[in-house]
Formats: sequence, C-alpha cells, structure tokens
Amino acid sequence: MTEYTVIMTWDREAAVWCAVNDDIPIALESNSFDVLVERVKVAVPELLQLNGADTRCRLNFEAERREDIA
Repeated sequence: MTEYTVIMTWDREAAVWCAVNDDIPIALESNSFDVLVERVKVAVPELLQLNGADTRCRLNFEAERREDIA
C-alpha cells in the first residue's frame, strides 16, 4: 500500500487551506480544514484511478500555518 503525505497549508491572504501532493497529483482548497480533509479523501482515489495507479493508499496529513504565503 502506497503512503502519500498531503501538505495542508493556510493561505492567510485568501483565507483558505490548500492541500497539495505532487505525486498524486492533487491541489485543492477550502476555507475549512475539516472539509478539505474530506474532499482530499474523496478526490485521491479518483485521481489515482484516472492515472492508472493503485487506489489503495494511506493518506498522511501534514498541516502548516505559514504567514508568508500570499
């Protein structure tokens, strides 16, 4: 089973959380951290399937709150 780490970063200026992983690839955003986590959990298997990859995976979420992101 493949493990992916999804980086969750707070964009202060836009007031949204951004979820990114270049290996899947995925880039989503939401103003709610919890909603974004759920969106990622739904989108990842779909993206993996579209890319011909194994959809069985483990997702790790790493949250960053950076003030320097515009």
